[in-house]
Amino acid sequence: MILKSYEINKINQKINNLILFYGKNEGLKKEALDLLIKEKNNISNFDEKEILDNEDNFVENILSKSLFEPQKFIVIKRATDKILKIIENLHQKDLEDTSIILNSDNLEKKSKLRSLFEKDKKLVCIPFYPDNDQTLSKLAYNFLKDKKISISPSNINLIVNKCSGDRETLINELQKIEFFSKNGKKINSENISKLINLNENHSISELIDNCLAKNKKKIIVILNENNFSNEECIMIIRSFLIKAKKLLALSKTFETNKNIDLTISSAKPPIFWKEKEITKQQIYKWKPNNIKQLIYALSETELQIKKNINNSINVITDFILSQSLSETNSWI
Repeated sequence: MILKSYEINKINQKINNLILFYGKNEGLKKEALDLLIKEKNNISNFDEKEILDNEDNFVENILSKSLFEPQKFIVIKRATDKILKIIENLHQKDLEDTSIILNSDNLEKKSKLRSLFEKDKKLVCIPFYPDNDQTLSKLAYNFLKDKKISISPSNINLIVNKCSGDRETLINELQKIEFFSKNGKKINSENISKLINLNENHSISELIDNCLAKNKKKIIVILNENNFSNEECIMIIRSFLIKAKKLLALSKTFETNKNIDLTISSAKPPIFWKEKEITKQQIYKWKPNNIKQLIYALSETELQIKKNINNSINVITDFILSQSLSETNSWI
């Protein structure tokens, strides 16, 4: 059964236990998953390769369920036709309160996996096509309207153009603007340009990149050369959080394939050529568990800044320096 990406609410999870997401719009997939799965603690993530290497254990764990266990959600990343037989087998079983979501890249029309999900009425197949400027502008307009933030159409276009068609990036930029507006600041073209880093000063991005690469001397130079404002401290934390989440995905990929060039080339959205070398340094320095701890620390630091915005410069400086000096369980 084929559904549109906006028809998630039509899925009956008691009947539709097997769901296929395919396409390159990872931002829209994430939104769909958030709508589908309310309780995030019940999610188990697998890569297709993990399952193929341990097929019997995987199937056994899915079918063995405690009477009092809540609904389980299994997300299988990078699913291809290789997993078809396992899915066909599970389709014949009673999955009860277990939902399996397969997340695939582009699946061509001839894909047997896609064909199975499209033709069977108990299975759900949802394509996630790339966004265009029109869909992203509508997303931005609805977000700002919901938050009661007034921005001109020309400034909405400015934000959308900055995001290069990436939905997740747009959401992150809109959240920065939301926080800025909550502090009673006026939203104009100058502030928007500053918030979404359209100005030529890339010191914030450079600061974060060098912190993740643990280039201590460079970090001290950047901190000394820039007089960051209180508002910019929130931008630093938000931007840091976005980069940390992207690095986590890269680190997990590297953990699986142990090939740094393949990890870089498979990144979505693609890594700009000028950033590839420092991104490699970051991947080598951080393992997934360390990055998860960093993400938690970033969230705690953001709360600390929000409680006392006037002390945010000291808080962010201490945090950046402590992270650049901390010892992590690196790959090399």
